Amino acid sequence: MSGNRAWHLMSRPQGLPTHENFALKAQPTAPLQDGWARVENKWLSVDPYMRGRMNDVKSYVPPFQLDEPMQGGAVGTVVESRSPNLKEGDLVFHMLGWREQAAAPAEAFNKMPPLPVAEHEWLGNLGLTGGTAYFGLLRAAQAKEGDIVFVSAAAGAVGSAVVQIARAKGMTVIGSAGGADKCAWVRELGADAAIDYKAGPVLPQLQAAAPKGIDVYFDNVGGEHLDAAFALARQNARFAICGMIDDYNKGSTHQFRFIMRIIAMRIMLKGFIYTDYLAEMADFYREMGGWIASGAVKSRETVHEGIEAMPDAFLGLFSGGNTGKMLVKL
Repeated sequence: MSGNRAWHLMSRPQGLPTHENFALKAQPTAPLQDGWARVENKWLSVDPYMRGRMNDVKSYVPPFQLDEPMQGGAVGTVVESRSPNLKEGDLVFHMLGWREQAAAPAEAFNKMPPLPVAEHEWLGNLGLTGGTAYFGLLRAAQAKEGDIVFVSAAAGAVGSAVVQIARAKGMTVIGSAGGADKCAWVRELGADAAIDYKAGPVLPQLQAAAPKGIDVYFDNVGGEHLDAAFALARQNARFAICGMIDDYNKGSTHQFRFIMRIIAMRIMLKGFIYTDYLAEMADFYREMGGWIASGAVKSRETVHEGIEAMPDAFLGLFSGGNTGKMLVKL
């Protein structure tokens, strides 16, 4: 069995977090209570939303508590159980990441359905990121066949899934990514066009790629990308607001030049989170599982090795250090 260490948040970051905000600490291994299970984690996820949990503010998830183990998506194997619902060897998904082992009531662990996919897919296209892409595009933005879709951070975990779902559903897709290599991968995933935000301003590149404008914007970035989407939105455009990573570590937000077009174009902005759609997970597993099995949806991972790598993996999200899903393998 592996060790039993967990990352703790020791201080609240001002702007971009640093290694000094975190500490890796040994955890006591207590006997299991009735109804509990112990899981040895195999894969850990880092995601941009975790930055918000480092602030002491009210949001849709409570903030991380100082000097307590942090949390996040994880996939692991049950190594001990005192619950009839889980047995040793079961593969489970749960939200007790940032640690090597997790012990909790059995209800905290979700047993994986028997689908022929790699284990880490439950943190990617079949997990939080794939579900966020699926529900954000098809439910929040109400995207449909024939729509022209713009996706920011299209080489990231959520964005790359949005590109492929949109293609599978018969939409035209334009993705934005940073650098020639990431843009090439976005086109490889099926995007009709890819724009490189590092090569110049977003708006003129988006105008060239979408001369007729856009019907749907899937926003992972905020800032300049969101403003460009306002500028080129067609009438009754729908925006799914998933994240605004441009502003997570800044003290002030972007000044929008084209925001008044919300009125003239009757733009709908819909903020959402994955858990809004838990009642529809069976639809998601059926469709996404089919797309993965057929090869219609592919994944790429950026993998760091070992529990010690968690802060580096997390900070890499804010410097473009990942293509696809950022993971830590234990």
